[in-house]
Amino acid sequence: MQHIHSCDINPEQAYKLLAGIVVPRPIAWVTTLGPLSGKKRIINLAPYSCFTFVSNKPPMIGINVGRKDGKMKDTARNIYEHGEFVVNIADETMISMIHESAVEHPPECSEAELLGLTTISSEKVKVPRLTNVPASMECRFHSATSYGDTGSEFIVGEIVVFHIRPDLIQNYKIDSAQLRPVARLGGPNYAGLGSVISQKSIFQTPKTVIK
Repeated sequence: MQHIHSCDINPEQAYKLLAGIVVPRPIAWVTTLGPLSGKKRIINLAPYSCFTFVSNKPPMIGINVGRKDGKMKDTARNIYEHGEFVVNIADETMISMIHESAVEHPPECSEAELLGLTTISSEKVKVPRLTNVPASMECRFHSATSYGDTGSEFIVGEIVVFHIRPDLIQNYKIDSAQLRPVARLGGPNYAGLGSVISQKSIFQTPKTVIK
């Protein structure tokens, strides 16, 4: 067993350890509105694997957005400027495009356009969503909390509209096997859902007796 003390390693080394241990991680493929190009705004697209939901009333999700060389990333800057973003959920067929969208580009470059991905107007926010993904969530900015010494921020958005492919949902339950979500591992590695293991508890919940 190798013992590593966090005080003895730098942020990059700590990131490598965490990214390899905290797996698999779901991927939020985030669209935001960037700077103007002519009369239209650039559609920024970037993947974030530090991603989870934080509330169900109202429904809220959060992404962790770090900094690059101490500078705020386009996604965070765009969310702060416009107060809106869309989290798109990709499937296994889109792994290569997810990976390529993580490459750093100037703010005036649209990753969606660069990758040939089409978008469609959202219903409640001005940020477009990706057309051919199985699910998307329109979000309004709720809050942001800073952590650590590198400028990393956990950005929370309130979901105002869910967009879900019809074959994936029944009685508000999502068929994860049909969703075929993409998971992030350490380094340039990704994974699919794999086998699904269903469990039933051997313990029975006692019934409440009303007297």
